[in-house]
Amino acid sequence: MENFDEYIRQGEPAKAEKAKAWKTAIGLQQVDGLKPSDYLRATARQNIEGDITIEEVKQRIDSYYQQHPITDAQNRTEEADKVSAHIAEVLGEQSFTFSPIEYLSIHRRLFQGIYSHAGKIRDYNITKKEWVLDGETVLYASAESLKATLEYDFEQ
Repeated sequence: MENFDEYIRQGEPAKAEKAKAWKTAIGLQQVDGLKPSDYLRATARQNIEGDITIEEVKQRIDSYYQQHPITDAQNRTEEADKVSAHIAEVLGEQSFTFSPIEYLSIHRRLFQGIYSHAGKIRDYNITKKEWVLDGETVLYASAESLKATLEYDFEQ
């Protein structure tokens, strides 16, 4: 019989690692002009302290927004909270493969339940005014070339 001791189930990261993951997750939302709620911050603290797991954080955030639905379409706090929790979860993992498949998997995990196109390569061209560029847009790759561009970038 083989010994499988080398396959040890990965546990949750330590407090310092969790704090860094949460700081990064919340900071990434702020880069996009989104502000996570005080509720998320309090729930993140509970996770950092080890009182609740990241899975419980996500469940509490879902439950919170079921009980306190946002009716203003311009208010993206729910998105900021849910994506922050997903980012903290991904950053807490010790595995990563630098590949197009992993990239799409991360995109799906971050935006699942928020956008229907989560984890998919878009099939249409886009423009987006970026507040960090004073409302100017960046040049995005055409939908037709996205898959090949992604594969090329990862090969480099």
